[in-house]
Amino acid sequence: MQTPAIPSNFHAVFVIGTNAPNNPGGALQIDVAGDSIIAETPTSDQSGPNLGVLPTHAGILPNFSRVFVASAGSVLPGGIDVVSSFTEAVQAPFATGFGPVNTIYLPTGSRPVFVNTTQNNAVYVANFGTNSVSAINAISNVVVNTATVGVNPVSLAETPNGFKLYVANQGTNQATSSVSSLNVADLSPNTVTGFSGINPVWVVARGDSQKVYVLTQGDGQLVTIDTGTDTVTSSLAVGAGANFLFFDPNLNRLYVTNPVTGTVYVFSDSNGPNDTPSLLAQLTVPGLGPTKTPTNPVACPGCSAPVPVSVAALLDGSRFYVASYQTASSCPDPVVGAASACVVPILSVFDAAGLTVKYPDLPVLTLLTAPFAAGQFAVPSVASCVSPVPPALYAPGATRFRVFTAAATDSSHVYVSMCDGGAIADINATGSNSNTSGGTPILPDTLVTDLPEAFSAGPVQPSGVPANLNPIFMLTGQ
Repeated sequence: MQTPAIPSNFHAVFVIGTNAPNNPGGALQIDVAGDSIIAETPTSDQSGPNLGVLPTHAGILPNFSRVFVASAGSVLPGGIDVVSSFTEAVQAPFATGFGPVNTIYLPTGSRPVFVNTTQNNAVYVANFGTNSVSAINAISNVVVNTATVGVNPVSLAETPNGFKLYVANQGTNQATSSVSSLNVADLSPNTVTGFSGINPVWVVARGDSQKVYVLTQGDGQLVTIDTGTDTVTSSLAVGAGANFLFFDPNLNRLYVTNPVTGTVYVFSDSNGPNDTPSLLAQLTVPGLGPTKTPTNPVACPGCSAPVPVSVAALLDGSRFYVASYQTASSCPDPVVGAASACVVPILSVFDAAGLTVKYPDLPVLTLLTAPFAAGQFAVPSVASCVSPVPPALYAPGATRFRVFTAAATDSSHVYVSMCDGGAIADINATGSNSNTSGGTPILPDTLVTDLPEAFSAGPVQPSGVPANLNPIFMLTGQ
C-alpha cells in the first residue's frame, strides 16, 4: 500500500483552458511535488458536468477549498454565461479527481471575464457585457446581488479586510474609462476621486487594505488609490500598452509588464511620497537572437522581439519570472517548418535582490521538452490564441494571455501555460542559487516536463495527433 504524503507538503496549481468553439472548456490540477496532473474536468457533454464555453478567468477561495471559473459563452450564438465551481482534488494514495462541477447561471449577455474574492463565503464576478458585478454565495452557489459599474469591467480586487471591492472598467476611450469602488456588504457604490486614466485593465489590493493599484493600458499609468478616502494619490508612467500588474506580498513589490516596449517595471509598493510606489528598476526582457552565441544557444532568425505578458515571483524572495513569447511568420524551427508561422514561448529569470537577469550566461529559457520533439523550441501559431495587440482592447472571446506564469506557494516550481502549444511548462526552481561555476551556467530553474492539456473537440492536427485544449490562465492553490 502506498503511504500518503504529508498533507502540509501538498501544493497545487490550477490551469484553465479553452476548447473548440461551442465546446466546454476545461480545468486541470497539477500536483506540484509529483510533476503530474491529478485532476481534470470533463470536456464534453457526454462525460458529465463540465465548465462553460469560453472560460475567461478563475479564482480560488482563500481556504483553497473551491475553484470558480467564469465562462463568457454568450459570445457565441446560442451560448450561455456561467460561473462554474468545484472542489479541488485532495492528496491521497490514489487519484480523487475534482468534486462535482456546479453551474451558476448568469443572465444572457453578461459575459463574465474575471473572478475575485478574499472571503470564503462569497465570490465576485465582473460582467463585461452588462457593465455589472455579481456577488455569488460560495456556499449555496447562488447569485445574491448585482451592481452596475462602469463600461466593460475587466478586473476586480477585493481588499483583504473584506470591506471594499474595486473594479477596473476598461471602457472604450478616456470618457468611458473608470474605476468603481463598491462596499462589499451590499455592493453600494463609493465615489472615486481624481481618476483620469485611459483603459484600466488590472487592479490589485495591498496586503494591509489601505491602497489599491490600478494599471491603465491606454496611457500607461500605475495609479494608486487610497481606500480610506477613495482618492487617487499618485500616478506613475509605465508606457502605453502595459497589460498586467502583479503584487508580490513577500517583498511588497509591484511588477508591470509592457508587451509593446518589451519592458518590466519593478516598484516598491510603499516607499514613495505619501506612502505610494517608487520605481526600483525598468528592465528590458531578453529574447532569442537571430544567431547562436554562447548566451543564445537557440537561433531564432526572423523572430519578433520578446513580448512579455505576465510575471510570477517566488515567495522565498529570491527570484521573479517573466513569461514572454516571440513570433515568426516563417518558422526557424525545423520541426515546425518554414512554411508555417510559429510562436516561441520563453521564460526569463530575474534575481529579486539585484534586479538583474539571474543567469546572464543563458538569459532565456525555452519551454518545450517531452512530449514535444527533441530540439523543438517553437509551436505552430493557433489563431484562437492570438492576443489583442495594444492599442486594441481585450474583449471576451479573445485570449487575454497567450502565455502566463504562476509560482507554487512553496517556491519549488514555476509554471508557464502555452496557449499555442496546448501544454504547461513545469520548471523546477529548487536547485543551486549560483549564477555560474567555472564559467558554466548552473540553472536551478530547469524545465522538467511539459504537461499536456486534455484533448480538444477540434479537428485532428496535420500530424494525425488530436489537438489539446489551449491553456489561457493559471492560479496557485495551497
